[in-house]
Amino acid sequence: MAMFTFLHEPAVLFNLKERYAAWMIYTYSGLFCVTVNPYKWLPVYNQEVVVAYRGKKRSEAPPHIFSISDNAYQYMLADRENQSILITGESGAGKTVNTKRVIQYFASIAAVPTGKKDAAAEKKGTLEDQIIQANPALEAFGNAKTIRNDNSSRFGKFIRIHFDNRGKLASADIETYLLEKSRVTYQLKAERDYHIFYQILSQAKPELLEMLLITNNPYDYAFISQGETTFECCCCC
Repeated sequence: MAMFTFLHEPAVLFNLKERYAAWMIYTYSGLFCVTVNPYKWLPVYNQEVVVAYRGKKRSEAPPHIFSISDNAYQYMLADRENQSILITGESGAGKTVNTKRVIQYFASIAAVPTGKKDAAAEKKGTLEDQIIQANPALEAFGNAKTIRNDNSSRFGKFIRIHFDNRGKLASADIETYLLEKSRVTYQLKAERDYHIFYQILSQAKPELLEMLLITNNPYDYAFISQGETTFECCCCC
């Protein structure tokens, strides 16, 4: 889009609309990669696609989050400097999914060759698995129903992935958990507080109710019942 003769809002929206109609959900705009959520599964993240973007320049393959990831990886190896990928957007835009795809790409191209593993290592799984397994806990405390999205991430996190001097994955950590704290005490009528409150009251673990000296009725607590307390579909409730 940065190559448009006239870069204005109608041209940008028309271009995104036409590409979306052809299921091309990624579009470059200068240094940025604009993503439109297709709200359906597309076969654009399998191992064949990972291989297709390995070592390719941006101009050598169609726009994709894998290309952004590979460019950051190649710059890191060439310049020996830290690289950052910022993923931002509105509720339901696909930030969480694209973050997982970045991790998937690094895990695919920079994984340490697997040898014989002991039982403890097998149980832990790959680095990608370990990072993704941390998501349910983070999302329980940081995801909530909004007007646009029943499972909206109302928090930001900084994921740091470490590589060794060969460019192989070494470790990862998550820090800077930025929570939308105002939601804890106030919600709009069509929205909901964080999932964790309703999960505790769901009686999935009855011992928690006794331990915390609470009831299982959300309407007994004003700070979690100003909006909706239930909804039909949620992946973590």
